[in-house]
Amino acid sequence: MEEKRTPNTRRILPILLGLLFVVFLLSLFFTRSGDMELSPVEFEQAVREGKVEAIAFELKDNLYKGKGILSEPFKIETPETAQQTVPEAAQNEEIKTEPLDVDQDTALSSTPIFFKVILPQLDRETQELLNEKGVVWGMHINSPSFLSKYWLLIVMVIFTVFMLRSLRRSVHNDVGSQMQNLTGNVGRRALVGKKPVETLTDVAGHDEAKVEVVEIIHFLRFPEKFRALGARIPKGILMVGPPGTGKTLMARAIAGEAQVPFFSISGSQFVELYVGMGAARVRDLFGEAKKSAPSIVFIDELDAIGRQRGTGLGGGHDEREQTLNQILVEMDGFDNHTNVIVIAATNRPDILDAALLRPGRFDRQVVLDALDFKGREEVLAVHAKGKPFAEGVDFKKISQQIPGFSGADIENLLNEAAILAVRKDAGVITSQDIEEAIDKVIAGPERKSRVISENEKKIVAYHEAGHALVASRIQGHDPVHKITIVPRGMSAGYTRYLPEEEQHLKPKSYYEGFLASALAGHVAEELIFGEMTTGAHDDIRQATAVARNMVTQWGMSKKLGARTFGDRQSQIFLGRTISEQQDYSDETAKNIDDEIRELIDHAQDRARSILRENRVQLDIVAKALQEKETLTGEELKHLLYSDALGDD
Repeated sequence: MEEKRTPNTRRILPILLGLLFVVFLLSLFFTRSGDMELSPVEFEQAVREGKVEAIAFELKDNLYKGKGILSEPFKIETPETAQQTVPEAAQNEEIKTEPLDVDQDTALSSTPIFFKVILPQLDRETQELLNEKGVVWGMHINSPSFLSKYWLLIVMVIFTVFMLRSLRRSVHNDVGSQMQNLTGNVGRRALVGKKPVETLTDVAGHDEAKVEVVEIIHFLRFPEKFRALGARIPKGILMVGPPGTGKTLMARAIAGEAQVPFFSISGSQFVELYVGMGAARVRDLFGEAKKSAPSIVFIDELDAIGRQRGTGLGGGHDEREQTLNQILVEMDGFDNHTNVIVIAATNRPDILDAALLRPGRFDRQVVLDALDFKGREEVLAVHAKGKPFAEGVDFKKISQQIPGFSGADIENLLNEAAILAVRKDAGVITSQDIEEAIDKVIAGPERKSRVISENEKKIVAYHEAGHALVASRIQGHDPVHKITIVPRGMSAGYTRYLPEEEQHLKPKSYYEGFLASALAGHVAEELIFGEMTTGAHDDIRQATAVARNMVTQWGMSKKLGARTFGDRQSQIFLGRTISEQQDYSDETAKNIDDEIRELIDHAQDRARSILRENRVQLDIVAKALQEKETLTGEELKHLLYSDALGDD
């Protein structure tokens, strides 16, 4: 296999080659670095001693530069009175030279020693001395050629051109690689179909959804049975449900049960900066899926590209809409012999384009709703695998305490419980760890460092006691599970209720009781201390929202009747409600405000009446909270209904 070079490697290699080329050229022009250098006096002495065998002179820059050969090593012994200058000679005197004809057998020794010398002048006396000692010598006068004079400039120009060409080629390759990534190679890992290991046994709490997807599994494994009867399996399945309910897990479980390749990609991965890249990626995805058929294509967060067309910020030709059009075209290209099932997940089916939901595309919707009591217990058992629990941990009781929790919430809950157990250096997870984890997930971590005065502590105790006392005195209200004045998150304390059974349809009386218990803390502060504090702001907000829904959405107002008020306008491209259109008159708006005010006032009066009638119990519960800071539902019942209450 050819080794794939990175862009940095492609850039460094030409630079190294260029440097080696320059070094090679320079080595051709520079002389031998190991030659012996003699001064004019040393040269004259070596000649007189007969140690110079041959020398060649070159006139350059008005200097006589000689290169010669010594017959044996030469050690200079210059007398102190030796003159360091050479006698002057007429520069215009004609110089007679001998031809440099050397007999290698006689003139040169077997071990020649090279030397260099520079003479300011080559006068007649020096020439006669050379002839007298039998030195083979010669001389030539060369005018510098253009190449020898400007060789360094030529080398630098060649090197610069070479480097520019290499850099241009490297940049071109990098840009090509980046453009190839933009066309789909960034998400190439998503185009590798793998067979998931998850099965339907890993999906808990959604029995009805499992029944809907079993047919898809049978079709992928035994398509001939369906074709024999002329049945057409749905081409697309839309998983609908709140975040964290297990839509992605269900899709992987389908592929795992059917043992087919699973091609997974997020809707946001289709949308690119350059127009047309998303559509190209769609073609790549479906092309790979068809090659691996039977297979499953899973598109997570379909609403990122599947919003209604014509509402985008870029008009009708933006990248998102072109990507959506390509998906519609690809799904139309499936036939009964193409064993490719498209599964998508979204929590906003209301904003999807109608063309996606018509028969022949995503023509079957599988709803993964919030878990019920049994479903939460099953999910707890699934996520409890691999975790050691202490004896007495009851998943059924835990399931009752976490209404509204999704599968992701439950997984996070048990993980927080395990972290708390590790923090205490315990070997198992106890019920207390899980209870603490529930409080942490719902209300936030304990703020033990928050110091409050005794007066504030007393106010919070009466506030929470008011919630608990009113809730315990209202028929049909959820039982109190826990009361605490320990600060958590942004709250100074809270009261948690535990529903006895799952209620999907709640009557008007339930919400009237909720309003009374929600405002009971506010009323208790006024009753005991003569004024209210800011601690009831969240209670008032929740009560106002419930009262408004009772009047405008749920038809629970006798005066206004069974009508809804307020057409909620939403920007489909942004995918969230941003305004509410008033589709009613100003007189009706006043009536709505009056009805909301009446519900709130009635709830306050009801809470005030209960607290006045049970003032003694209110003081007892508040005092117990100040002492213990936390009370369970059983402890509250003991305080309210024990025989000892009358003795106090």
